[in-house]
Amino acid sequence: MQFSENKKKLLHLLADGFFHSGTELADQLKLSRSAIWKIINTLESSGVEIIAVSGKGYCLKNPIELLDEDLLKQYLSEDSKELITRIELHDQIDSTNKYLNDLAHKDQSASAIFCLAEQQTSGKGRRGRPWVSPFGSNCYLSLLWRFEEGPASLSGLSLAIGVAVIRALKKQGIQGIGLKWPNDIFWQQKKLGGILLEVSGESNGPCSAVIGLGLNVHLSDDVAVGIEQEWTDINKIVGDSIAISRNKLLANLMSEILQVCQDYTEKTFSDYSNEWRSYDCLQNQQVNVFIGQKTISGIVKGIDDDGLLLLQIESGEIKHYASGEISFRRS
Repeated sequence: MQFSENKKKLLHLLADGFFHSGTELADQLKLSRSAIWKIINTLESSGVEIIAVSGKGYCLKNPIELLDEDLLKQYLSEDSKELITRIELHDQIDSTNKYLNDLAHKDQSASAIFCLAEQQTSGKGRRGRPWVSPFGSNCYLSLLWRFEEGPASLSGLSLAIGVAVIRALKKQGIQGIGLKWPNDIFWQQKKLGGILLEVSGESNGPCSAVIGLGLNVHLSDDVAVGIEQEWTDINKIVGDSIAISRNKLLANLMSEILQVCQDYTEKTFSDYSNEWRSYDCLQNQQVNVFIGQKTISGIVKGIDDDGLLLLQIESGEIKHYASGEISFRRS
């Protein structure tokens, strides 16, 4: 869903985080103060946090940098610009992954399409868990990419995407980020983001993959109250030391993800495996692995050359796992 032109204009005026009087906003948008008040209410119902103070006017609780296609293209690498078919920006959407999955089924030739959103109303993580998605605060993006080989050739792709995410974060000066097998971005045992890979197509190829990424840039405690695990965001990590441009961060993420997808084959993961290991935040950790209704406890011994989890169980035997949900075992 796209916001009305007046709603977008009002958001742009408020995006600086300063107070603007109702009269000032009405004059700039050539609307009545009553119309401004109604738009403010619709924004608040969309989850935009707005402070109203008598005699001062309205301001956003936190200033935001809205998605801007011109800025994204300015920050994208030249190679990325040539690869991308199109970029779609949505003010509000149920799920960027769902949108591109639907598109992939309607048009099996569609590829190299990015979908970005200011807000997701039904964003999902792994195993269908809801993804908290406040408006204009974080990174919600998905890429639809067509591979000539079948799904089996994409073994390790989600781990390689994790490496791409850390490379993009480093370009922004954000250090100390780790990867939690198989699809999570972590910092000091707190979740920063997650990757969701969904593949469809013939077993022998070609196939389409939708690669989704949710990354916390600014997540307020009030909005995050329902999150069941420890979490963090980029603002908490960098504090006031680095000014983070959301459009620049998204462009870097897009460029790095594209670089992984461009030539990815079954053998490609070996190009990323050692770098992934250097970011592994589970190495030698006591964990529980949940597979269906089964729980396996052990010590993580990294990943093998195919990206499978290596878990040393109580007997000392090392087991290999292709999927599962992992939780740290706190001492």
